[in-house]
Amino acid sequence: MKQFVKLPKLTPGDQVAVISPSAGLPGLFPWVQNLGLNRMRTIFKLNPVEYPTTRQMNAPLEARAKDIMAAFSDPANKAVFTSIGGEDQIQLLKYLDPDVLTKNTKPFFGFSDNTHLHNYLWNLGIPSYYGGAIMNQFALETKMIDMTISSLNHALFESGEFEVEVSETYNDIGLSWEDKDNLTKTRQFEPNDGLFWDGERNAEGILWGGCIDSFIAQTAAGIFLPSDSDLDETVLFLESSEDMPDPWVVEYLLIGFGERGWLDKFQAVLVGRPKAWEFDKPLSAKKKAEYKRIQRGTIVNTVRHYNKTIPIIQNLDFGHTNPQLIVPSGNKARIDTAKQKLYFRY
Repeated sequence: MKQFVKLPKLTPGDQVAVISPSAGLPGLFPWVQNLGLNRMRTIFKLNPVEYPTTRQMNAPLEARAKDIMAAFSDPANKAVFTSIGGEDQIQLLKYLDPDVLTKNTKPFFGFSDNTHLHNYLWNLGIPSYYGGAIMNQFALETKMIDMTISSLNHALFESGEFEVEVSETYNDIGLSWEDKDNLTKTRQFEPNDGLFWDGERNAEGILWGGCIDSFIAQTAAGIFLPSDSDLDETVLFLESSEDMPDPWVVEYLLIGFGERGWLDKFQAVLVGRPKAWEFDKPLSAKKKAEYKRIQRGTIVNTVRHYNKTIPIIQNLDFGHTNPQLIVPSGNKARIDTAKQKLYFRY
């Protein structure tokens, strides 16, 4: 089993870095970024400091990598947060210096395209926190969600094992950032379907995973992936992006994992609730339910082809919908299937 360093916890008043390693959308929608930074100051009592490319669209890869290195290497920064995801982060990994990261370990927060940096850190034995982007979770219209705040507090300030909550409602229908007035409007929430369990075993292991869409590029490139032995006794977590990948995309990724022998190494599979609505794909309630049902079935059928017994838990509150749980990548998950309870260690 791969060994990981223990990350320090923060205290109110600490300085944290804010970077945009993928897309510089804070430059297009500064009112959203500003709201998120203000929430960080007022709710969490942290002092965010932005780096040069944070609000720069199409910043050179080398410049974004330089910001990552600077954010981690500054001892004044007690954590590093991303503004948002994007689509090209895998291309900057070659510009990173692993020695800088291993000598300056600190919590890293982000999701979606930031899967690449999470897994780069994972390979170095550095845990990180999947979730908690400034423009998405911190700057949610009207107010932050209590469950998201609670999960961020676990990651930032608290230690120990916590039972994973299940929301009664959820949101995946957005409000356009182009209209500043939308920041004062409330998103539409719907009844949550709860968790979908398959398998009867209890399990525990170190969390490894991220965004399905990003893993397509990562596995195709075949670089910066864990070794087979590093994945012994791990728990896979996956979620899909606002691009709403077709079922065959999810199936092919899992087939690839299966043919590598990884689905025999994973102790469990955790799946975040898929986002089933986007501005260019405004699905009806019926179509949304169908999309989620088909993805669930695809995941169970594909995993079961390679592993008949590990627990599969779907519709968890992490990923591209709200509320958002922060997943402690590189830390332990424990699954009590008999009681249908899941625990994360922060």
